[in-house]
Amino acid sequence: METVDALEIALLASVDESTKRFVETVGGLTERQVAGDTLIPPWTRGHVITHVARASDSLCRLLEGARTGTEIPQYASMAAREEEIEAGADRPVAALVDDVMESAARFDAAVRALPEEAWRSRVRLRTGELRTPGSLVATRVRELEVHHADLAAGYTFADVPEAAARFVIDDVIGALAVRDGVPGMRIEATDVDLVRDIGAGGGPLVTGPLGDLLAWITGRGRAAAGLSVSGARGVPDAPYWI
Repeated sequence: METVDALEIALLASVDESTKRFVETVGGLTERQVAGDTLIPPWTRGHVITHVARASDSLCRLLEGARTGTEIPQYASMAAREEEIEAGADRPVAALVDDVMESAARFDAAVRALPEEAWRSRVRLRTGELRTPGSLVATRVRELEVHHADLAAGYTFADVPEAAARFVIDDVIGALAVRDGVPGMRIEATDVDLVRDIGAGGGPLVTGPLGDLLAWITGRGRAAAGLSVSGARGVPDAPYWI
């Protein structure tokens, strides 16, 4: 029996929409542009696109672990992860588009196939965090939206829809909440109603447009020029989260 609840349905819809936007951008690239720079050097656009597809498959492995009750690693090793990305980075645009779409279909099917008891299980990300299958859907929104902006191909963090940006910010803050030593701070958007505590809260208050907060909290500081801070001399680096 499938038990995808209302939140997961909303998140799956967001995954589908994010995938469509990502594929539209990738499909508009030339072969030369695929080899171009991104916001996360030394990766090229081909590296980022391949990573998005392989990350989808890695989440499918975790979902299979939840379904079967066995611990399946997200990646065989970090070296294997890097080899997969490198191997796919130089492919033609059409092959990259097909890969993203096919891996997205596998992820959607894996989520929808989870039986009731699997939704209560926990699986371990490569970072060591234990996550529920439902939270992996939010993780997929994060992968798509952040790496779409990373392509530096016209889609920026300011273009991320508000609902998706909220999913991503809450996903990052949730990851930080289970880690020791995260400095307390607060973020507040100036263009939408969003206030969040990081760590224990308190500390500096970082404010700015939602897109800039999203870029900042995901470690893309140079894409977050519109931020200001009170309680500190300058906008602090966001806590390292992945």
